[in-house]
Amino acid sequence: MPAGHGLRSRTRDLFSRPFRKKGYIPLTTYLRTYRIGDYVDIKVNGAVHKGMPHKFYHGRTGKVWNITKRAIGVEVNKQVGNRIIKKRIHVRVEHVQPSRCQEDFRSRVKKNDQLKAEAKARGEIISTKRQPEGPKPGFMVEGATLETVTPIPYDVVNDLKGGY
Repeated sequence: MPAGHGLRSRTRDLFSRPFRKKGYIPLTTYLRTYRIGDYVDIKVNGAVHKGMPHKFYHGRTGKVWNITKRAIGVEVNKQVGNRIIKKRIHVRVEHVQPSRCQEDFRSRVKKNDQLKAEAKARGEIISTKRQPEGPKPGFMVEGATLETVTPIPYDVVNDLKGGY
């Protein structure tokens, strides 16, 4: 008989709690503050069945668009056929964690603003675009002296006496 296509099919390992992470849910999960516009990662906690998103959304990153008493509205992109639809789902806070997807971008913006301010004070115009790493500098390979290595001929008589 073929396998079923139920709501939670093929989630035996997907929704299972990690090794040594079973048991109570830390209070940090409930005390975090989320704001509209924040990016969050949907990471399903198998211990909490209420407000659990569909397995498709597990591991996806979305943007907060609504905040309710116990849940967070997350807008996630989903490819359906040949188009990408913005799906709006409500997920309980246990299944959501703040995303780090904007950290590098925000730090780069801060650094670029600082560089622009310094350049403006000097009266220069700088480019803040990221540049690919250039070629490595050239160097000369020093030639080592060549040594010819030849095998020692095998001597049966000396080998029987006890070696060389």
